[in-house]
Amino acid sequence: MNGYAGIPLIRRLTSRTWWQRFLQTLRYALHVIVHPFDGFWDLTREHRGSMAAANCIVFLALIIRILSLQYTSFLFMRVNWSRINVFTEFLTVLLPLLIWCVANWSLTTLFEGKGRMRDIYMGTAYAITPYVLIQLPLIFLSNVITVEEGAFHMVLSGVSLLWSGSLIVFAMMMIHDYTLGKTLAFILMSLFGMLVIIFVMLLFFSLISDGIAYIVSLYKEISFRLY
Repeated sequence: MNGYAGIPLIRRLTSRTWWQRFLQTLRYALHVIVHPFDGFWDLTREHRGSMAAANCIVFLALIIRILSLQYTSFLFMRVNWSRINVFTEFLTVLLPLLIWCVANWSLTTLFEGKGRMRDIYMGTAYAITPYVLIQLPLIFLSNVITVEEGAFHMVLSGVSLLWSGSLIVFAMMMIHDYTLGKTLAFILMSLFGMLVIIFVMLLFFSLISDGIAYIVSLYKEISFRLY
């Protein structure tokens, strides 16, 4: 958050000014989702947003994801909790978000983008506000409607995802100062970049796993021959 980078965390949390700034930037997300063009431009250019608010929105999205698994009616979502790991569910949200930001930022040089990693993360976080605002009421709605009325639940859930996806496009357009066509091409390349990063990560961890397995087997072989 601007002006607070060098201030210890405890002093920030006990500062009334810090909380006023945090609530102001968090409330600004409501402006961004209905005025995306000037909203995302001012988010980074005029410093109307903050990392604290962005982190809060991402945290709320994580919590709502878990709540939807727990409390959404079984008529609309069947969950086998014996196979659900909360940590894994968090990673299914945080890991793609992190890889998206890295891939997006990595391509800014090729596409002459103006956004920093901070801006990309903040814009993406603010863009998922509709998911947070719509999915939470849907959890309660799912427990009071019938199967025949389930179309409302499906449509609203789709709207939250489509709205957030559209806002991500607008966020990248404003943050990097692109045209719509260049933004769409940039997003496609970013998605391809995500696949490349995932492939490299899988290859890296596979090599590490094979290396550890070899060392363990070698140790067992030496131990067997010596003892």
